[in-house]
Amino acid sequence: MSSRLFGVDFPSPIGLAAGLDKNAEAVKGFSSIGFGFMEVGTVTPLAQPGNPKPRLFRLPSDEALINRMGFNNLGAEEMAKRLAALKFRPVPIGVNIGKNKATPNEEAHLDYKKCIAALYPYADFFVVNISSPNTPDLRNLQHGNELALLLEAVMAEMKSQAERFGAEKAVLVKIAPDVSPQELEYMINTISRSGVSGVIATNTTLARDGLSHVHAGETGGLSGKPLQKKSTEIISQIYKQTGGKLPIIGSGGIFTAEDAYEKIKAGASLVEIYTALIYEGPEINRKLHRQLGELLRKDGYRHISEAVGADHR
Repeated sequence: MSSRLFGVDFPSPIGLAAGLDKNAEAVKGFSSIGFGFMEVGTVTPLAQPGNPKPRLFRLPSDEALINRMGFNNLGAEEMAKRLAALKFRPVPIGVNIGKNKATPNEEAHLDYKKCIAALYPYADFFVVNISSPNTPDLRNLQHGNELALLLEAVMAEMKSQAERFGAEKAVLVKIAPDVSPQELEYMINTISRSGVSGVIATNTTLARDGLSHVHAGETGGLSGKPLQKKSTEIISQIYKQTGGKLPIIGSGGIFTAEDAYEKIKAGASLVEIYTALIYEGPEINRKLHRQLGELLRKDGYRHISEAVGADHR
């Protein structure tokens, strides 16, 4: 079940999505419960408190969460100190980066560059978060010329840091599910041209279709089961559009090995969970790993890479 993607060795295809360990405070703990990799963050250049509480809501009847956290974090320098203090890294760490709320979009590229500069030695890969619905106007960075200009600045900073430290590192873009097929096609064309290493599909959704819980009307991003089908459709479109040449990490509504397998067959090389961990606890990792292995063997695959994009063949 191990794999190598964009120059990084992943002991397992199941990782922890960003948003749970915002300040890299629990890397050892999460690494010890079966994750093959994890994201920390989203981190911004400067510390910020995020949105007022309450800002996180459970919807058990829908197997979902709604959050409007707002990139609450202690800042890039504090995260750098914590990651630098780690003497042992059992799994790859992706650093998910964003812009401060007070930073206007026309200056957003400066925030992403600052995060890369502060954290470059400590990340195995970076994730550019332009898809959280909880920072005003952030999602506008996904569209038009803003995306191309942002990624140009990000890639220039990545190149500069690679030369400084003598090591190239991957950078991915995390995208939203709330886009039309035409918008997604444009985004992926722009991302592919930029030299970015891959995408994470997807972030949380603003849609509220089919929810039954009393908290369904709360403002924020919805994660969990209701996102499962949409995120898989996005993965499938990206894989089809790029011919499988742009690596994808699939995220959104994974509760079972079958859910993970669907995303892999749609085109994801790795997957991430978040909401399922909240509801089911740490034992879910080993269960997913074991049952995913059984599904692969049942279909005659010797390695997970053989199943990636199987729906398109």
